[in-house]
Amino acid sequence: MRSPPAGGMRVISGSEVENILEPTPLVEALRAAFRKGAEVPLRHRHTMEVPGLDPASLLLMPAWQAGRYCGVKIVTVFPSNGAQGLPAVTASYILLSARTGMPLAFIDGHMLTLKRTAAASALTAKYLSRPDADKLLMVGTGALAPHMILAHASVRPIRELVVWGRDAKKAQALAHNFNGRRLKARAATSLAEAVAWADTISCATLSKEPLVRGEWLRPGQHVDLVGGFTPDMREADDAAIARARVYVDTYGGALKEAGDIVQPMANGTLLEKQIAGDLAELTQGRAAGRSFHNQITLFKSVGTALEDLAAAEYVFEAGRR
Repeated sequence: MRSPPAGGMRVISGSEVENILEPTPLVEALRAAFRKGAEVPLRHRHTMEVPGLDPASLLLMPAWQAGRYCGVKIVTVFPSNGAQGLPAVTASYILLSARTGMPLAFIDGHMLTLKRTAAASALTAKYLSRPDADKLLMVGTGALAPHMILAHASVRPIRELVVWGRDAKKAQALAHNFNGRRLKARAATSLAEAVAWADTISCATLSKEPLVRGEWLRPGQHVDLVGGFTPDMREADDAAIARARVYVDTYGGALKEAGDIVQPMANGTLLEKQIAGDLAELTQGRAAGRSFHNQITLFKSVGTALEDLAAAEYVFEAGRR
């Protein structure tokens, strides 16, 4: 790693992050990062009082690789911001040298998070989805959804896309944006029918009630759950968990924060020993991926600071090149 640029710390905007972080190279950057590993302390969460308004949260997510880079993502959640026309969640990333501690870059954390989350799911799909999977169902129409679609299409020959969302107009708009871009895309009116149709089912919602039901699944599918990040959030029901070979991004995060893992473990549907592996084990060859054609696989992601660090390092190095 070279020394910091003479001009001091670089500021990298969201548009720059979006342009640099193409799915294919980012997937490979994440694969290398999980193989190599890093120091990733538990994220810090602090409650902040806001006079006259709902309390806010401050989250700090650090990670570093000795002698290379160190980074911290700073996330704030201000629930009352909507009344002021401001986003409730903001994120920034600070990249530092792990040799000198000198700050190297200040990076838009929102776009960085969207890109690395989608790439982590795509990386996992390379191990868990069928190589011939060409039908993708996107459940959810938020900011993450288009990045999920592009990432999955970068690792599998996706030819058909169906979008489902609670807001039918948003689902139609998202499908319209992708229709004709090497994809035949449409919005779904029936989630049950869309789940049964798909080869890969990707969910990015804030649902607290299961959306994907095990009775709708068919052999050979891959289920990708990225939306729920608290113990009370669910995107798949217990029957789906019971039918699938289950993987997580990290044991520490999923077993503590993911409702799709925590709740089935609490009621006995899922035992910890039944979790087939995490992303580090998959990339290092210590856990097997899809074992046979008709297997149902399921990946639950809650995010890890290692992914942020890998994405920030890639953005920084690409900008210097």
